[in-house]
Amino acid sequence: MLRILHRDDHLIAIDKPPGLLVHRTGLDAGETRFAVQLLRDQIGQPVWPVHRLDKGTSGVLLFALDAGTASQLGRSFESGQGLQKTYHAIVRGWPTDAGLIDHPLKRMPDDMRTEREEVQDAQTRFATLERCELPISQGGFQATRCALVELQPLTGRRHQLRRHMKHIAHPIIGDATHGKGPLNRAVAGYLGMQRLWLHASVLLVTHPVSGAVLALTAERDPDWLRWRPA
Repeated sequence: MLRILHRDDHLIAIDKPPGLLVHRTGLDAGETRFAVQLLRDQIGQPVWPVHRLDKGTSGVLLFALDAGTASQLGRSFESGQGLQKTYHAIVRGWPTDAGLIDHPLKRMPDDMRTEREEVQDAQTRFATLERCELPISQGGFQATRCALVELQPLTGRRHQLRRHMKHIAHPIIGDATHGKGPLNRAVAGYLGMQRLWLHASVLLVTHPVSGAVLALTAERDPDWLRWRPA
C-alpha cells in the first residue's frame, strides 16, 4: 500500500518507493506495477500525475483528483512558478560546500518536440551536507569518497539532477545511465543492495484552489541508514 502524505478534495500526494514507475511507458515495457494504477485502486477513484519522478527516485509525488486541477498544476510545474523542490542524493567524491550548476541541457531523444536539436537552460543549486569514505578500492585509491548532498532544481529538465551532477564529476551513486557502472556495482556489493540514491524530500507548491502554500515532506527511508558509520 502506498503511503499517503496529503489528501484533500483536489490533490493527493504519496511517498513513492524506489523502483516504481509513475505510469506505463514503452521504455520499460516489462513492468506491470505503476503508481497511477496502485493509487487509483487504493483510493477508489481516478488520479492524474502532475509531475514525474524517475523509476529509481523515491519521495514526494503529487497527483490531482480531476483533470482541470491536473492541467493547472501541470502548467505550474512546466514554468516552475509557485513551487520549490528539494532532493537529497549520495554522490561520488566530495563536492564543494555549495554552488550553482548553470549548464544547459539538450532534450533527451525520447523527449524531443521537434526534429531539430533543442537546448534548454538548466540550473541546480547544491549543498554538501556530509562527507564519508567507503573501504572500496577504485581507480588506484584505497577508499572511495562519497557525499550526501541537498539539491534544488531551479528548472525542470528531464534527468536534470542526474545530468548536472555528472557534469560536475560527482555522479549520483546507483545511476545506471549517467553514473559509473563499476563504482555502482562495487557500492551495491558493499551496502548489500542496489538502487538509485536520489530522494525527493520536500515539495512546496501553491495550492491551485486555496492559494495556500502546501508543504509536502517525505523522510528518507531506512535504507539510507546504511550510509552511516557503524
